[in-house]
Amino acid sequence: MQVTGKVVVVTGGANGIGKALCEAFHKAGAAKVVVADMDAGNARAVAATVNGAAFKCDVAQEKDITHVIEETERQFGPIDLFCSNAGIGGGFDPMSENAGGASDEPWQRSWAIHVMAHVYAARHLIPRMKARGGGYFLNTISAAGLLSQVGSPAYSTTKHAAVGFAENLAISHKAHNIKVSILCPQGVDTNMLRSIPKGPQSGDGDLTPEQVARDVLAGLEQETFLILPHPQVLGYMRKKTENYDRWIGGMAKIQAKMREEFGK
Repeated sequence: MQVTGKVVVVTGGANGIGKALCEAFHKAGAAKVVVADMDAGNARAVAATVNGAAFKCDVAQEKDITHVIEETERQFGPIDLFCSNAGIGGGFDPMSENAGGASDEPWQRSWAIHVMAHVYAARHLIPRMKARGGGYFLNTISAAGLLSQVGSPAYSTTKHAAVGFAENLAISHKAHNIKVSILCPQGVDTNMLRSIPKGPQSGDGDLTPEQVARDVLAGLEQETFLILPHPQVLGYMRKKTENYDRWIGGMAKIQAKMREEFGK
């Protein structure tokens, strides 16, 4: 897919990877870039730099995503590419005393943003895309959805679920010319990464959001399902499936090291 001349929506577009995506799509010649974010002020600021449009949007609310879709298509035409990018980094506990956590709140918030936001976008765009012969979804997930996230069961679990939904989205609608890519980086130098304890997600180096955006453009052009800004992740995936028990043991050692470092 070439984004030149396309209408693109980016959720979580006010900061971090989302902001870099908006800028990259604009430079690549997108007809209109729509910046959707809870941070309405920064969303407007980003939109101003890319000759785009901004909407305040809480992706955990189906009505907000519906509003973004309906208003974008009313004002600018059919959405060619929907980037379900918004995410949170809450629920991290380096000590990980209990994988079940102490309350439902981190689980519910993570589920709403990391899973249901993708579901809502598909629910309201699939009928439109089918009627006009196709479309594209880019879902920002994480390498945690392919591997795991030491220190955050809620993050890891919901990111795994997001991968599962994206797979089904691609399988169910391949015949309708609806394409899907998932973006699964490790550490990216964003406010979200800086807000959590340093962990193994940064072991292979933190990329800039701009580098990730360049990798996205290349992945979209190739229409590849899995976009890996950190190519090392592919090797980790192979090791995981080749010997699951050994992989679990290795991850447990990382957890033990984190407990030792943060317990001092």
